This record gives sequence, C-alpha cells and structure tokens, in this order.
Amino acid sequence: MSHWKRYALAAGLAAFGCFLSFRGPKGATGVLERQGDGRLLEEDFNPLIAESVNEKHLTVSIDSKEYTNSSASIFMDENLSLMMPVELLPEGINCAAHWYGKDELLLEKREDAVSLVAGEPELYVNGKKESVSSPMIKQDGEYFVSLGEVAQKLGYAYDWDMEGNRARLTDQNALAPIVPARYDLREQGRAGKVKDQGSTGTCWAFASLSALESAILPEEEAELSPDHMSMSNSFSSDDGSGGEYAMSMAYLLSWQGPVYEKDDPFGDGRTEPGLSAVKHVQEVRMMEERDFVKIKESVFRHGGVQTSLYLAMADGMARSAYYDRERSAYCYVGENRPNHEVVIIGWDDNYPKEYFPAGAERDGAFLCQNSWGDGFGDGGVFYVSYCDSNIGNHSIVYTRAEGVDNYDSIYQSDLCGWVGQIGFEKDSVCGANAYTAKGEEKLSAVGFYATGKQTAYSIYLVRHFDGAESLAEGELLAMGKTEDAGFYTVQADKEVTLEPGEKFAVAVYLSTPQAVHPMAIEYAADEKTKDVDLSDGEGYISADGKRWERVEEAYSCNLCIKAYTRNR
Repeated sequence: MSHWKRYALAAGLAAFGCFLSFRGPKGATGVLERQGDGRLLEEDFNPLIAESVNEKHLTVSIDSKEYTNSSASIFMDENLSLMMPVELLPEGINCAAHWYGKDELLLEKREDAVSLVAGEPELYVNGKKESVSSPMIKQDGEYFVSLGEVAQKLGYAYDWDMEGNRARLTDQNALAPIVPARYDLREQGRAGKVKDQGSTGTCWAFASLSALESAILPEEEAELSPDHMSMSNSFSSDDGSGGEYAMSMAYLLSWQGPVYEKDDPFGDGRTEPGLSAVKHVQEVRMMEERDFVKIKESVFRHGGVQTSLYLAMADGMARSAYYDRERSAYCYVGENRPNHEVVIIGWDDNYPKEYFPAGAERDGAFLCQNSWGDGFGDGGVFYVSYCDSNIGNHSIVYTRAEGVDNYDSIYQSDLCGWVGQIGFEKDSVCGANAYTAKGEEKLSAVGFYATGKQTAYSIYLVRHFDGAESLAEGELLAMGKTEDAGFYTVQADKEVTLEPGEKFAVAVYLSTPQAVHPMAIEYAADEKTKDVDLSDGEGYISADGKRWERVEEAYSCNLCIKAYTRNR
C-alpha cells in the first residue's frame, strides 16, 4: 500500500474509532466482515474511509495554491486516491497538459512527461510503463486523475494530514523553471503546417494563424486562411501593404475570423465575402520585452508564440552574412527595426554560439517557424540566437480559442482594436461602453485589453442605461487581476438577463501599475486606421468614476470594451 493511502487509512480508522459497526451511505448499520485471520477486508473498509473524507471539508494545498471540495470537484475514491479534475492540473501542479485524441492526456514538466489513457490501470513516465492504483476516469463529463500518483511523477512530495482532512503537495524543485533545456513543438504534434507567403507582404497573417493553429493542437487540427485575415479585416490595407500583430489581434478578437484555408484559399488575389469565424478567440497574452522565460513557458503550455525579427534577406533563396544556410542558424545584432513575423515553436539552451556566422555572445537559440515554404531552413524552420537584437521584443500567444457556440452575440465598437491608449496621467482609469440588447439575452462576459501586466479590474453592468449619470448605478459582475498584458474575456460571476431593446452599459475600472494611459482605444492613427468608424460606439471615460466624458466627442476614439451574451 502506497504511503498516502496508509495516511488515509489511519484517518479512516480514527474517524470510525476502530469500531466494527458502521453507518452506511444511506444510514443503514452493519458489521464489517473479517477474513479467517480476523483482518478487515480492505475492499469493504476503503469505501467507508472515502465517504468519511468526502463528507468533511476536504482541502488540497499545492505550494501556495489551495483547492477545496466545496469550490472544485475534488474527492477521494474507493482506492483512497484523491481525484482532481484535469482542467485544474496546469495551474495546480504548474505543468503543460494536452489531449491527444479523446482520452489520452500528456502532462509535461521540466524533463518529465506523463501520459495517461482514460480507464487504463497504468501510465507512462518518459515512455516507461508504471501501474497506478486509480486510473484516469471520466465522470459527469469531466476527467479526473489520481493527484498524488501523478504529481509525484512530476517532482512533488505528497503528504496527508488526517486531522485537517488535507493533502499537501510540495514541488521539490520549485525554484527551477518548469521547462526543459530543449523543446520542439513538432516532436509533440503541436506545430502547424509550414506555409509559403510567396511575394506578398502577409508574414504577419501567416505568423498569427500559424501560432493560432499551434495553440489549438493537438486537440484540434485546422488550416486557417491568411488571405481572409489580410483582406477581410477593418483596416485600409491589402495583401501587399504589410501589417503587424495588433491587426491580427483586432481581426480575431472581433470574430471577423479565422476561416478555413479551403474556404478562402491563398494566392488567388481575392477574398470570399460572407464567411463566418470558425473559432472565437477570447484571450491573447503579450509578453514583456525579451522575457525569454515567459516565452518558453508560453510555448510549453499554450503553443507557438508570434514574434518579430529583422531579416536581412528578402526570401529563402537570398544569402546573408547573418544566416548560416547549412545549419539554418540566424543572428542579427544591430539597430534595424523588425521587418518580418515568425512563430517560436521551441528552443535549445545549448545550441552552440559558434553556429551563428555573425557571432553570438552565448549559446542558445529559439526554434522559429517561417512562412517561406519548407525549402527554407530545416523544413521551413530555423534557429534564431538568443542574442538576436529583435527576437522576443514583441511576442504574443493565443491562450483561449473557443468554439463558436461559446456566446451567441458580441457587442463592440472597436473593429480595429488596440490602436492607442488613453488615460489621465495616472495608473487607473474608468471606461464604459453602452449598447442596445437585440433580444432577450443573458449578459455572460466582458472583454477588455490590459495594457500592462498585473492589471487589476472591476467590471460593472448598468441596466436601463440613461446617460452618463446612470453609470453610478452599476452592478458588480466580476473583479480580479491579469498576470500579463493582452486581451481578456472575463466571465460574469452571475449572468444577467437583458430585455429586448434594453439599453445597457458595461463599465471597466482598470488599474495598471506604472501606466499613465491604461485604457486601450481605437482611433484614426495612420493610413491603415484612417477609416475608423466612430459612429458605431457610445463610450464614456472617467478619472474617478464620478465625472464622465463621451470619448467619441471629446477624444475622437472608441473604447476597446466588448460585451458577450447568450440567448435565453
């Protein structure tokens, strides 16, 4: 019997006072059977221990995090294993978790990989089969794993406190990064197909969609259309005028796309009108400049990370003093600004600095997927030195791409997205957008940009909105804090039903450390955004939540605040 089950058994004996009589799950009393030598039958006693544990307040402490059976579906099974929902594992034990097919789960942390199949009485640790007392199960549509057994394979110590009815798990190597020294999404089936942008200026669209394709792998495989992203957006541009990640974010977050490549094929010089998005992107995270640890963790957990480079060659056939064709190794050190977008799909901390022809001060490189076809580099992929002047300066990762049935309607006025910022020369600001309900709907969530990390937010709903004065009458929907800059969709703590034709407002109070203009806005800033439409919005801004100004009139902009509803 494993050690945590001995603890559980002891807890059960204490709870039952070692008496042979017991009270069953439905209130009936009985007597525990004995074997011929007088030993209690484990298969009879274990369910009673589990029932006793589950009836009490059950707590699981993992490092600094805490979960309870009242806030999460945690329970002890009849094998005396603590079962935890799979959806809590990435946060709980700080690991990467991905599904292969319907029932195979891969957990990764540092150099270790644990693979489980639902219903199978074994798991694989770095390819080696080991037995488990409790297999992964599916119950009420949710998957559960034996937390103690799985966590120990990923470097955790497990302890059961019988008096407190509490499990404690401690990472034995908590100060070390959660990622290995080398990683390649291709080896995990989590990198999308290499594509070729040809002579078009659409690297930004190819990189964005390759990153998104990676983000939904291996659970879902899709080939998405760069043609549609570059030609069916709200910017004044075409496939030859170039772009950047903020444009792709605006297109995806407004649900203008993505669409499948087969429905709008690349290279025909036109886009197909009337196509609907096949995924709803609800969250995009942005990393701080050259935060290589965060970039690696994002690749590890979420998939490809879009970033910018200065490439000193126009295509895959060109030569450059900064690129070793034989080793597919690139490093530019200089002042030139980025001119190309790629996707980071891995890294190698020990990649020799000597492989870079222009020189690099230290070993290590990111593995980047390009959009110049599979004839470039190593099948379309190349190494970029950690010493490159631009790698990781601007990086984004798609962290929530959901099915199109998640919400029925989106209310918004910022189709060009985060173009600039507004505020009152301090780190806090209040903004509100007013909308009119199209029918009887439930307000489910609100979306906004956090323009810096550690942004604290409070979200309010104003029913029957009637001008700026009514913004003082908001009902709190949710509050919290974001870890990174980016776009976030926050679910309301409780959905609120709106009446058909009701005018309502969603207000967001933001506090972003060290910011002076914390609120993201859409406005006509340049040639690409010259056609921004201000007539589709009704936004208000305030320094203190008391005195409000209409932003379209006072500042010629729209606020980037969205509302999401579900039909009744």
